[in-house]
Amino acid sequence: VERVKVAVVGGGITGLATAYELHQQGVHFRLFESSERLGGLILTEKLNGFTIEAGPDSLLIQKPSAIELCKELGLGERLQTTLKPRTAYILKKGTLHALPETSVLGIPTRLTPLFMSGLLSPLGKLRFALDLILPRRHMTSSEDESIADFFTRRFGKESVDYVAEPLLATIHAGDVNRLSMRALFPRLVEVEQSHGSLIRGLNRRRRPAPIADGMFRSLPGGLGEMTEALVSALPPERLSSSTRVISIDDNGPFVVRTTGDVTVASAVILAIPAPGAASLLEIRHPKLAEHCLNIPHNSTAAVALTYPRSAIEHALLGSGFVVPRVETGLSIIAATWVSSKWPGRAPAGQVLIRAFIGGARDPDILNRIPNDEDIAQLAHRNLARILKIECDPQFSRVYRWRNRSPQYEVGHLERLASIDHELQHTPGLFITGTSFRGIGIPDCIAEGRATARSASEGP
Repeated sequence: VERVKVAVVGGGITGLATAYELHQQGVHFRLFESSERLGGLILTEKLNGFTIEAGPDSLLIQKPSAIELCKELGLGERLQTTLKPRTAYILKKGTLHALPETSVLGIPTRLTPLFMSGLLSPLGKLRFALDLILPRRHMTSSEDESIADFFTRRFGKESVDYVAEPLLATIHAGDVNRLSMRALFPRLVEVEQSHGSLIRGLNRRRRPAPIADGMFRSLPGGLGEMTEALVSALPPERLSSSTRVISIDDNGPFVVRTTGDVTVASAVILAIPAPGAASLLEIRHPKLAEHCLNIPHNSTAAVALTYPRSAIEHALLGSGFVVPRVETGLSIIAATWVSSKWPGRAPAGQVLIRAFIGGARDPDILNRIPNDEDIAQLAHRNLARILKIECDPQFSRVYRWRNRSPQYEVGHLERLASIDHELQHTPGLFITGTSFRGIGIPDCIAEGRATARSASEGP
């Protein structure tokens, strides 16, 4: 039987950041990860001269926790920016339309670029502009509404189809009619409450000059560099991969039973997806488990495909595109032109594209198409149609992420409040991670480190 101050369950980016902070605080810990690999959704592979991300590919600099961690790990000088132009596109009736300049989460801070764009119809543009004169809807801090309801109210139905759904729901693999505005985009809710008009409010709040080198960062070897550096910064004897936690008892100190051993801990941090947390909590904490199970998760596939540049008619000037749900007959929900977005990800004369499939748009696709080659061919056919590709991919790689996209649906913040209320009755037990607060890497790191500090302050 091993005795530690804190047991961390989960070796994804949240769990690793938690362990890193505990180590920095001098706290004796052990981390358990059921798979043989640490890093969770962050996985970088080098294949045939290509650098391929299986999961997330960038760090948002507006939320500094990831950039700060990279600097602490000695990776600050290696951070790289996206290539110019940084244009993102939205597909409409088979044509890719550039997202209007000076947009914040799809909302233009000036109307001229929107009116010059072909993204909305003339009536759709006029309805969008009505935001300037519509009064705010006064909401209490506990009121919530879906992204679709918010955008319909402020900008009209067409804005939901060609702005909110592809830009805001697709990045979360979710349903625009179910996702929570307050949980995912609290800044926009607050801008409406403060200014009424979002166009006017965002214009007043924007930076005097845009950030010259873009909003995103990565590393030359992919984000796998960051997780590798994190793991290297931790004592290897404290990291137990290929070790599944079977049960956690909490009579007095916590007793963590795994596939190989028993560990006694003063505190336990669950840094795993909500369904996994629920399975560990259901016997001793059924209410807590039920709240965790009420957070839905969707499945997606990321498909990496490579082509000779000469076989693609489209200029690929930008970072990629999203596909609105109303664009029927397509299975992909988005695509990243990786070799146009980041330097050094593909050999000269070659193109690397990542396409995304599934989510709320097609929740059962991973079960319906069990063969990776079939999923890759489906993605290729869609890309060939949109980008005018004249040959089959040179090679493809499919990454299946089953139930790994948490859905912050309307009422999510109430669910979190219920979880926090239950946790007050179980001192020493902490729950963190992407299912709960913050879907992006910076949020996972910030939440993990904050949870570690809370756990280390215990008795």
